[in-house]
Amino acid sequence: MPTLICDCNKTMPLDPKALGRALDEDLTLHSTLCRREAGAFQQAVKGGADVVVACTQEKRLFAELGQQTEGAVSPVRFVNIRETGGWSRDAKGASPKIAALLAAAKLPEPEPVPTVSYKSEGRLLVIGPLEDAERFAALLGDALDVTIFSRGGSGAQERRFPVLGGRIDQLSGWLGAFRLAWSQDNPIDLDLCTRCNACVAACPEQAIGLDYQVDLDACKSHRACVKACDVAGAIDFTRAPVAHDDTYDLVLDLRRQPSFLQHAPPQGYFHLPPGEENGPRALEVVIRLRELVGEFEKPKFFAYKQKLCAHSRNEKIGCNACVDICSAEAISSEKSRQQIKVNPNLCVGCGACTTVCPTGALSYGYPRAGEQGTKIRTLLSTFERAGGTAPVLLLHSQERGQQLVEELGRAARVGAAAGVPANVIPLAVWHVASIGIDLWLTAVAQGAAHIALLATSEEAPQYLEALEQQMQVAQAILEGLGYAGRHFSLLRARNASDLDQELQLLAPRRGATPQTRAPFAVSGEKRTTLDLALDHLVEHANARPEAIALPPGAPFGSITVDKDKCTLCLSCVGACPASALQDNPQAPQLRLVESNCVQCGLCAGTCPEKAITLQPRLLLSPVRKQPRVLNEAQPYGCIRCGKPFGTLRGIEAMIGRLAGHSMFQGQALERLKMCSDCRVIDIYSASDEARISDV
Repeated sequence: MPTLICDCNKTMPLDPKALGRALDEDLTLHSTLCRREAGAFQQAVKGGADVVVACTQEKRLFAELGQQTEGAVSPVRFVNIRETGGWSRDAKGASPKIAALLAAAKLPEPEPVPTVSYKSEGRLLVIGPLEDAERFAALLGDALDVTIFSRGGSGAQERRFPVLGGRIDQLSGWLGAFRLAWSQDNPIDLDLCTRCNACVAACPEQAIGLDYQVDLDACKSHRACVKACDVAGAIDFTRAPVAHDDTYDLVLDLRRQPSFLQHAPPQGYFHLPPGEENGPRALEVVIRLRELVGEFEKPKFFAYKQKLCAHSRNEKIGCNACVDICSAEAISSEKSRQQIKVNPNLCVGCGACTTVCPTGALSYGYPRAGEQGTKIRTLLSTFERAGGTAPVLLLHSQERGQQLVEELGRAARVGAAAGVPANVIPLAVWHVASIGIDLWLTAVAQGAAHIALLATSEEAPQYLEALEQQMQVAQAILEGLGYAGRHFSLLRARNASDLDQELQLLAPRRGATPQTRAPFAVSGEKRTTLDLALDHLVEHANARPEAIALPPGAPFGSITVDKDKCTLCLSCVGACPASALQDNPQAPQLRLVESNCVQCGLCAGTCPEKAITLQPRLLLSPVRKQPRVLNEAQPYGCIRCGKPFGTLRGIEAMIGRLAGHSMFQGQALERLKMCSDCRVIDIYSASDEARISDV
């Protein structure tokens, strides 16, 4: 796969020999690849193999040039080495990072995944004051089928668009499938109203304004307005509120309070509150609305394995992390079915649900964890092979995060900023919340001295809280194992200047890493990846305590059992979704395989005696993966055959509770001391004896 590098008119100190050695490829340095040396690009795209062009500034130009080149058959990939490294105060030392970015650009594209489809015919609902709504309708009416919903406003006298008026009961849905449930409770039908203003002039109480809404508190029922509107017939005070149910493809909401309060509203819904309707964002919204006609697809960002889910058992709620964190309100509880439900149409692909899921029941689908892990490993290994030390991974979003990194690079070019430090490797992801503790610890095991997540205005507050909580867990593990230094940080930046300051503080942070780099590949199963990372970190650790205490919310831990309360009913075993709690077929025992425990709390919630307490920690001894007895009891033998069928304490407790019940007297009480087989035999024996006695 040929790689084309360009120092952008000699503004970057690139070393083609050093880069070539790291990539195992002969590289030629260009200075004007997009201009006088464009022939080199044209020659490369005739070769058939994928071509990597180290320039995103002229991406469009290269694409057009490829289309115009006869015999061009090679797919072209683009990677930014200019703003991310070449334009920086540390540019002379950035060769290892640039080599890493080039190597990652050569990786295969993520495997295709199922898609989610939307279809929009351009039916737009504009909600808000009539005058503002009609202004936006005029801007969009040539491209979209516009309907206005308004409680009033002076508006234009010419009725160019359908106008609905009343009370909105519910607005739900997404692009191509919005549902408006509303009640027509205004005596004036705005769609029939001709805006002749006869009713306004006729009303003696001035209860009707130019918004054509009747103030029923001021109205004294003279009904002069009804007579004035006799021809149009738009006013009817006897009309009961009429329920309507309409569908739309797009919604523009001009009210102060939006219909959707979640951080990530449905696709196809745009909110422009008063104060923004004339600002720069209004133009962006108008352009975006005009584009949303047709059929659209997006990746299905998640995969769900119900058998791994720790959300519910026996209608008891355990782990609710994904439901609580979803900023799109795309995840709901179905505890009766012992699972959660994800609406793919509402999902925005942030991946936060997958990072907080302790079991891996929810996994990120595009790109998959294995593909993301391969990219991280490629970046780190190439950086080190090219002579770099103490690499810092900077995870940022592909939208606002990428924009800030590029703005910072341009500022560094003119001396207004320091730029991205040489040992900081930017990695664009769909959303910073889509990568969690499994990949973080894997990256440390593979040599990352620090991992930073860039938070901008895109992230919901609950995302940042969850990421910080996971960082505390990961940092506690590394500190407990003796890996000195700080390994994780969450950067907050509103602009390039903020980012510059954060990065200059970030570059010197050098968390310790294992002397031997982890050789494993990231698994598709989250817990498997975590186990591999932990095993490697423990093997090469400087400290090996018996256990590391972890903060609440950690996906690792033990449970403690109050033996004075526990009756070994084993209801907790049936509730455990991870097979961490187990019984012993040979003896009345409650056992725990601690490596399986995800601290979901279903066992504690299910226990009728309230005898279970969660204990977040990471046990380091080999017993972590072996069954460990938490409680055991003396077996109770059947009084008829002697076979043990329960615990002495449990049977005695049951007999004590039922001894006073009218149904458990005499022989019935004795049957409680028998196993199930003998109990049936005894019942039939007693029936036979009774029949013989009757005869």
